[in-house]
Amino acid sequence: MREFVQFKYIRLSGVNFMFIGNSCNDCNRYNRLEMKNIDQNLLPWLEDIIEENNSRIERKEWKSKYNSYVVYDYEPFCTEGFEINLVISSRDDSYLNFIKYLYDEKVSTIEYLNNCITI
Repeated sequence: MREFVQFKYIRLSGVNFMFIGNSCNDCNRYNRLEMKNIDQNLLPWLEDIIEENNSRIERKEWKSKYNSYVVYDYEPFCTEGFEINLVISSRDDSYLNFIKYLYDEKVSTIEYLNNCITI
């Protein structure tokens, strides 16, 4: 049986999302969501949300904004100049959609409140 992987890119509020879904009929496969450029202040909250929604972090990396060859799988001593990328997996795609929705709402609420402060 051939397995095909579907890719769909979404860019919202400065964060890139990539859905990687399995199109075969095997229910034991995991769906994945790749989130790029996660806000460092929201990372602990996002990790809790991922755990609460029957999902797990497959890969967490800190990638340098200035040198594409510098990628760490652990938090560097100085996190300035790094973007945080996550790959989240779940058996059910609806959990991934819900995690993406919660993150988008949190970011948009923070942006709205920051705009209210500047007025």
